[in-house]
Amino acid sequence: MTKKYKLPKIEELFEAGVHFGHQVRRWHPSMEKYIFTARGGIHIVDLEKTDLLLKEACEFMYEVAKKGDKVIFVGTKKQSKEIVQAEAERCGAHHVTERWLGGTITNFSVIKKNVDKLVALKEGKDKGEFEKYTKKERLLIDRQIAKLTIKVGGLLGLKKIPSAVFVVDPRREKTAVSEAKISEVPVAALVDTNCNPQRIDYPIPGNDDAIKSVALIMKAIADAVEAGYGAFAKSQEDLEKVEKKEAPKKNTSIKPKTEKKKVTKKKTGIKSKKKKEGKKNDKKS
Repeated sequence: MTKKYKLPKIEELFEAGVHFGHQVRRWHPSMEKYIFTARGGIHIVDLEKTDLLLKEACEFMYEVAKKGDKVIFVGTKKQSKEIVQAEAERCGAHHVTERWLGGTITNFSVIKKNVDKLVALKEGKDKGEFEKYTKKERLLIDRQIAKLTIKVGGLLGLKKIPSAVFVVDPRREKTAVSEAKISEVPVAALVDTNCNPQRIDYPIPGNDDAIKSVALIMKAIADAVEAGYGAFAKSQEDLEKVEKKEAPKKNTSIKPKTEKKKVTKKKTGIKSKKKKEGKKNDKKS
């Protein structure tokens, strides 16, 4: 089986500090099965389990993207929001990096109105439709665009609820996880030792505070999503090629009929000439 995307090795996970958990007193009992040991009052995550679960999460995200379904990356922590946004934009996923608006999944129709409004305002500005307004009115429109961009800018192009959500720190993004579970949307997440992994469909135990750790995990997930969308695009191209090849075959069946008509016309021409010649001979006789 060929590799569809690159996954980090255990050594790379170790170098990025993915194994460092929280202090022992701040742990969640449900994370016990993912903890290797405790050193210096800090839990150490079992990287072998992290490696295995990361592969499962990446495979899941790949299969979702392969179908052409939409994915949202969620990460509002100060140290991770830029990484989440950059990786989402690179692989073609949607993202929420400022604040998860209540109802983004459970009341998507309202969120979509804001998204459509932002699209309309941007298009109007690009076309110069607001040039006729006063300077103050244009300034208010610019502020409205900036405000909506912060709120729903990462959801542009999302026409229905996503098919999967990836979360950095589900403890912080509990609203996003709750809405996904209510709407039966699968959730994959980077879970630290202070998180509850029971509500996560595809948990990845690891450090969700260190920039290097978040960047490494996000890169692996984004690579899987990018490869999935690439496979989807290729399947669509192959489908178009097949349709184009089949189209001429239908037209070729018409050709024999046109040839028959031409032949009959020629035959009728010959008969008419013979009749004329016969009439001339009768007159001579």
